[in-house]
Amino acid sequence: MSTESTTEAPARGKAPTGERLADWADGRLGIYSLAKANMRKIFPDHWSFMLGEVCLYSFLILILTGVYLTLFFHPSMTEVEYHGSYVPLQGQLMSEAYKSALDISFEVRGGLFIRQLHHWAALVFLAGMFVHMMRVFFTGAFRKPREVNWVFGFLLLFLGMFTGFTGYSLPDDLLSGTGLHFMEGAILSIPIVGTYLSFFLFGGEYPGHDLIPRLYSIHVLLLPGIMLALVVAHLILVFFHKHTQFAGPGRSNRNVVGMPLMPVYMAKAGGFFFLVFGVLSVIAGIASINPIWAFGPYRVDQVAAGSQPDWYMGFAEGLLRIMPGWEINFWSHTLALGVFIPLTGFAVVLALIGVYPFVESWITGDKRQHHILDRPRNAPTRTAFGVAWLTAYFVTMIAGGNDIIATHLHLSLNTITWAVRIFFFAGPVIAFIATKRICLGLQRRDHDKVLHGRETGIIKRLPHGEFIEVHQPLSQDALHTLTAHEQYEPLELGPTIDDNGVKRRITRTERLRAKLSNAYFGEESQITKPTAEDYKEITSAHGPH
Repeated sequence: MSTESTTEAPARGKAPTGERLADWADGRLGIYSLAKANMRKIFPDHWSFMLGEVCLYSFLILILTGVYLTLFFHPSMTEVEYHGSYVPLQGQLMSEAYKSALDISFEVRGGLFIRQLHHWAALVFLAGMFVHMMRVFFTGAFRKPREVNWVFGFLLLFLGMFTGFTGYSLPDDLLSGTGLHFMEGAILSIPIVGTYLSFFLFGGEYPGHDLIPRLYSIHVLLLPGIMLALVVAHLILVFFHKHTQFAGPGRSNRNVVGMPLMPVYMAKAGGFFFLVFGVLSVIAGIASINPIWAFGPYRVDQVAAGSQPDWYMGFAEGLLRIMPGWEINFWSHTLALGVFIPLTGFAVVLALIGVYPFVESWITGDKRQHHILDRPRNAPTRTAFGVAWLTAYFVTMIAGGNDIIATHLHLSLNTITWAVRIFFFAGPVIAFIATKRICLGLQRRDHDKVLHGRETGIIKRLPHGEFIEVHQPLSQDALHTLTAHEQYEPLELGPTIDDNGVKRRITRTERLRAKLSNAYFGEESQITKPTAEDYKEITSAHGPH
């Protein structure tokens, strides 16, 4: 017969406050189990991976400084008379938005510093996004399963550009007003609906009275909210798919070699955040940017001399400057082709950038997951496309500042315009051919280095009188790095007649895919990497020199 003991357990001592708080949170949120599963997650270490962190930290600084600026900025186009501390503008009529921007710069403690920190952080964020996406593109980090993350990054860059545009338009100074006038002309060039869109956006005939409040809502609420959601989704996918890594010994598509998230990676990330914050603060403290008091308030009948947008919008203006001022009349409507064609081309190029991962996946037919990055030289066609696009981008940026270049270098404006028109078409072609040849040359050098070793500069005379250079065999780590890349076989259309003698129908899509596949992976687009048998044959027959 069993009996149940009624002896009470000895009373436990009261747990520390921190432990009780942790138990309370874990019982309701599951923090401990979540942290236990993910805090030791491994992240690879490479300097290029910090580009994404620069973007993230700049975005955080933008949010912090933006919140501070919203406390003092008044988004109103109501005209007031200025009686502030900036003497040259006293007594002038200006919008309340421009007056509040002046007050932030001269009346609010630390206001000018925060304004400049906000502006510099925006420039660094977009520059970091640009370089980060180029790193992802050239190394093939957008391949499965990261196509969606590429689209998120592309949207962040795209929205960041327009967030910056709306931001520097808010002070309503003469420079930003000139940019808005440029935007109005672009909207009006849209066939049929352009006039209606302009009236809707400006709240009437340009410049209207509702634009600054609307831009303020877009800049402060709509676009940052969407971008914040995209940043969170981007980080979640990076965490879920695990980070990509460069080829090396012990690294494969099934593992990650690096440091744990806690405490090593978090400590480095925290230090890097303060480093970015410190560098931006120093730049904001010593380098003036967007001095709105020097431009004066916006007037519809005036244009700022030498007006230029921020660098990330320079190529859009350059597209318009290199396009001839063509117009046609169609159904009693004047179509400004000199504006409409560049804007349409700009939209098409952006769309192609956004969907490129899916295009390359369709060309290769590769549905596998890729966690090992390519060396750009091992994907010469993709690398050449990227360099060609960068060439066109920088040519249009030069075109966007053709007037400044002409006045400062004492050159003809027409000469510069025609030069960039020519190079806009010839430059990308030249860059594509040159880049592809350079990549193939680097592949040949790697091929010879694997088979024959590294040159030492030591000359040796053989017994029969021949002089040779001594080559040092590569380490196993170096051999792995130089031969770890994959090589695709170009798609073949196959026989046009099947086994029954019936002519097989080949669609245009299949022909296009085969041609693109051959352009990417044909004999003239990649050098066959040496195999283990080739290496053994070389070393066994002659040995390392």
